[in-house]
Amino acid sequence: MDHFTPFSAAIGGALIGLSAGMLWVMNGRIAGVSGVFGGLVPSHPHDSLWRLLFLLGLPTGGALIFWLWPTFAPTPLTFDTPLGLLVAAGILVGVGTRLGGGCTSGHGVCGLARLQFRSLIAVVVFMATGMATVFVVRHVL
Repeated sequence: MDHFTPFSAAIGGALIGLSAGMLWVMNGRIAGVSGVFGGLVPSHPHDSLWRLLFLLGLPTGGALIFWLWPTFAPTPLTFDTPLGLLVAAGILVGVGTRLGGGCTSGHGVCGLARLQFRSLIAVVVFMATGMATVFVVRHVL
């Protein structure tokens, strides 16, 4: 959090809300990434295209922003974490989204906006777990 800028954070949050709202209005779907990804496997042919485009748009949009405005990335993006640990972390995130019935985008952005109590509980749990994990990694290990 060395380079937090409220203006860009507010714009980013507004764009996330706008895009999630557009998906809901135009397609009747929740913008939960784990649900969109999970629906690709046992999918119907007419349902696959929007899911694939949604998922491809996530890294493409980020890459486009960094290409158009390179100053958004104040330091080079490097990973000191071993690949195996990153894969294991990704698998644990996937397991957690299945157990929690959705991911941070589904519960945190869409579920809270729809005033769902289960999303409030999910957000409290994953935020507390994230804070505890950071504490343990930075101060205990």
